[in-house]
Amino acid sequence: MLIPSIDLMGGRIVQLLHGEELKLAFDDFEYWIERFQSYPLVQLIDLDSAMRQGDNAALVARIAQRLPCQVGGGIGSVEKAMSLLEAGARRVILGSALFGDGSVNREFASALAGAAGLERLVFSVDTKQGRVAVKGWKHRIDLTPDQAIPLLEPYCGAFLYTHIDGEGAMQGFPIEEAERLRGLTRRRLIVAGGIRSRREIDALDALGVDAVAGMAVYTGLLAT
Repeated sequence: MLIPSIDLMGGRIVQLLHGEELKLAFDDFEYWIERFQSYPLVQLIDLDSAMRQGDNAALVARIAQRLPCQVGGGIGSVEKAMSLLEAGARRVILGSALFGDGSVNREFASALAGAAGLERLVFSVDTKQGRVAVKGWKHRIDLTPDQAIPLLEPYCGAFLYTHIDGEGAMQGFPIEEAERLRGLTRRRLIVAGGIRSRREIDALDALGVDAVAGMAVYTGLLAT
């Protein structure tokens, strides 16, 4: 399944290369909301909140009330996760807060599961050069997805894996990596990073893996 992404920064929809370099920016929210109306799920990320440089809370709430969204970006507490769900998010995505001291914070993960329920939780295991990246992808910790996913599996309904090295580059997602990740968990698995074609999405779907696409959608390379 294709999941289109909406990344917010500075009050605009943006696309970044490798999570750093601004490549595209749009402020026509109605246009993209209409474009994504037919999708069963849209990924909505507040990049400013993820990078600890403000937030786009009003926009997040506005979009989540119009589209079926899984929402992420800077969610650091059970209270914030629950407030986003109450504001209309179908699911919330948590990443950095799960790795507070460089290891998996299972106590926090358990508290989230108890409050929200597994099916409304997506745990993000974003990876740069083979290591989990946190705090807006600015820092890597000494933990691999292979180590993190089994420890987190009891507490969530899905995993999101972003291949940061390919994010925004439209060079394709490594299918062999998706195959390996699929073997690590029975939970729903969603991948992102470089996805560029319908053939690629179909190949991931055949593995039981959903695909998030951003740059390829906004440039028109991948039709929606």
